[in-house]
Amino acid sequence: MEYVTLYNGVKMPQLGYGVYQVTEEECERCVLDALEVGYRSLDTAQSYFNEEQVGNAVVKSGIAREDIFLTTKVWIEHYGYEQAKKSVLASMEKLQTPYLDLILLHQPFADYYGAYRALEELYEEGRVKAIGVSNFYPDRLVDIASFARIKPMVNQVETHPFNQQKLAKEYMDKYQVQIEAWAPFGEGRGGLFENPVLTSIGQKYGKTVAQVMLRWHLQRGVVVIPKSTHKERMQENFDVFDFVLGQEDMAAIAALDREESSFFSHYDPAMVEWFVKMVEERKKNHDSAREIRQKK
Repeated sequence: MEYVTLYNGVKMPQLGYGVYQVTEEECERCVLDALEVGYRSLDTAQSYFNEEQVGNAVVKSGIAREDIFLTTKVWIEHYGYEQAKKSVLASMEKLQTPYLDLILLHQPFADYYGAYRALEELYEEGRVKAIGVSNFYPDRLVDIASFARIKPMVNQVETHPFNQQKLAKEYMDKYQVQIEAWAPFGEGRGGLFENPVLTSIGQKYGKTVAQVMLRWHLQRGVVVIPKSTHKERMQENFDVFDFVLGQEDMAAIAALDREESSFFSHYDPAMVEWFVKMVEERKKNHDSAREIRQKK
């Protein structure tokens, strides 16, 4: 395993396992499979509704808690100081852990400053080892890195060969914020898995396109959390430490950058309205505020 060291000295595995869109029914089995393969970093979120299953798998695995790097994220409806702090404590209860290795704010909307103050306090109390954000574009990242008491240690953003986040990474490097990729394969959009450049490089090293993409991320210093519900694919994604891409291969992949999201833009007001609507629908369908009150 290769590691990055966050600016506060915390070591984070550069390759982890993400559980976005992994159902409650499958999640426990998938996490156990990932841990058996060798993953020691797990990424979940309040909005995935599978924190309990992740916690169950960690306990059942028998692996010492200190050997697992555990990340979750605060969802928008829990923003604001008081709600954010309560929600993190509720997440820790679901995950059956006395501390979190990393806690992120999931989106750059609503009262994220109030929520971030809660993360700062939890960090100072020793309940979380690192704090950060997710989906913060360079302007929002510079804002919070400049005016918060404690700079974010991680920013998790969409990153893959078609959207390489070169400018965003420049600013993250400038402010000592570790870049972490969600959708490191771009979910295959735009024919990414069939791309002739990536296919040719894979043939050169005897590796799959997925392995080439992960190796490219690692050599750029990006933390990756690929997701799969199939154990053989988890193993494939894990087998990326036995080869190194040459400079010409890295340059060829760099040239694939389209400099735009394959999913959505947080700058688009219609997309922001979509997030607002989704938050309201989730409040109706899943009363997480009531759930948090019950956990108190």
